[in-house]
Amino acid sequence: MKTIEIIGYRRANLGKSESKQLRAEGNLPCVLYGIGAEQIHFYSPMILFRDLVYTNEAHFVHLNIEGEECKAILQDVAFHPVSEMLLHADFLRIQDDRKIKMKIPARLVGQAPGVGKGGALIQKRTILTVLGLPKDMPDHIDVDVSELDFHHAIKVGDMKYPGLEFLDPHQSAVAAVEVPRAAKLAAEEAAAKAAQATASPAEGAAPAAAGGEAKKDAGKK
Repeated sequence: MKTIEIIGYRRANLGKSESKQLRAEGNLPCVLYGIGAEQIHFYSPMILFRDLVYTNEAHFVHLNIEGEECKAILQDVAFHPVSEMLLHADFLRIQDDRKIKMKIPARLVGQAPGVGKGGALIQKRTILTVLGLPKDMPDHIDVDVSELDFHHAIKVGDMKYPGLEFLDPHQSAVAAVEVPRAAKLAAEEAAAKAAQATASPAEGAAPAAAGGEAKKDAGKK
């Protein structure tokens, strides 16, 4: 897995107004934590997060906070609900001999046979949560759909990757071949027309039968 360097500076104050001022200056408030280590509150130039946050690959982070260096992962990031501006980032200090939990992007590879039969390939999960040692963590996880047929799905429980344990619900679908909505509507409309065509002669037969009974009654009189 690739590593991105983030340079940080310790924060003197931790109030909301201080955080707001940091963002106005183009910096991002951050915190670094880890087992058996003190939390470090710091800030970093927001531009350094472009290749870390806006990407379809996972990364390790080499943090350098005023000369104190460590290996970490981006554990969480907060965005403004309207502007989507970065608001805060949490980093987790990692060690080579300790397992970590990471969210790894999933990519679909191969040609699904079900697509050739009129189905649509749908990616249900773009991110997979895994547990493993840092050395086993990949940039991304390939999901092979080359055997995915019509009405079939690849579930989390089907996923296998050396050294990794998948933590998402095992029954959750990662990718599936489904009937397109337009095709569903067309099939429903065709079925409705067929049902209507079948029902129309029967509906017309009742008055004729009734007319015949009327004639019989008239003849008896």
